[in-house]
Amino acid sequence: MPINIGIVGYGNLGAGVEKALQHQHDMALSAIFTRRAPSSVETISSAKVRPYSDLLESQVEADVLILCGGSRSDLPHQSPELAQYYNIIDSYDTHAKIPEHYEAVGNAAQSTTAIISCGWDPGLFSINRVYAEAVLPDGFTSTFWGEGLSQGHSDAVRRVPGVADGVQYTVPSPEAIQAAREGQGSDLPTAQKHKRQCFVVLQPGADRDEVRHAIVTMPDYFADYETTVEFITAEDLARNHRDMPHGGFVIRSGETSAEVSSTIEYSLALGSNPEFTASVLVAYARAAYRLAQRGSSGVYTPFDIGPGLLHPQEAAHLRATML
Repeated sequence: MPINIGIVGYGNLGAGVEKALQHQHDMALSAIFTRRAPSSVETISSAKVRPYSDLLESQVEADVLILCGGSRSDLPHQSPELAQYYNIIDSYDTHAKIPEHYEAVGNAAQSTTAIISCGWDPGLFSINRVYAEAVLPDGFTSTFWGEGLSQGHSDAVRRVPGVADGVQYTVPSPEAIQAAREGQGSDLPTAQKHKRQCFVVLQPGADRDEVRHAIVTMPDYFADYETTVEFITAEDLARNHRDMPHGGFVIRSGETSAEVSSTIEYSLALGSNPEFTASVLVAYARAAYRLAQRGSSGVYTPFDIGPGLLHPQEAAHLRATML
């Protein structure tokens, strides 16, 4: 029997999960759940679209729910709410508040399995930071994001009063990347290694100065960075800012002896940020299902999940072909 997956929220990430499931032979999409009118949602598959309220009014048939809402306003409420009744995966990415989110979901997931903050950062980049620091304990790690469009930060921009639509790009400093590869720049804070560029479509009558101020002073997202806000038309946004590439680097420089240093580098170049993030979520949904089948419950992060749980093949096959 395939693993039955429910998608909660059908924006760019939800559509990406729908696409990712088409590449997984051990999974099937059971339904899509939305707060919009189900009849207004156009999907790429024949999956049934149901109201979000169905998840709370009766237990629906889904082995794992993949939550595709935003980290600023959706996941802090939806993840604990749904983890009471279902195995869930989310991509909560407000780094500073992950411990708080972990505790909230953990309190809810008393009889279910929940894996939070799955994606590429937090997620794959987080794992590589841990691996690199464990292997090279005497050194420093630098993480660079972009150049690319950030889903979470773009969602935060769009929720600012007066914003009709918008996107945000993270742009790393080439000089800082090269310094990290050479074992330098350990004292540079993240905010000095990146810039944030916002392109915003205003709602009619909105005040530009107020919107700009709300964005550049937003804690956890923009307040600590050099942030620019450019106001454009809806036509310009649709024409020039609908592709969603992203990527980045994790670089660890460290000493293995007084005379010898080494560098570990992990990088991603993503043609579509939401589609790649969705692919990571789908792999972790498999892990959540397997943990639940073993009787494991509670909240987990990518740090707690062995790589074998993510792969569709069994452990014996992985030992024979990949180890």
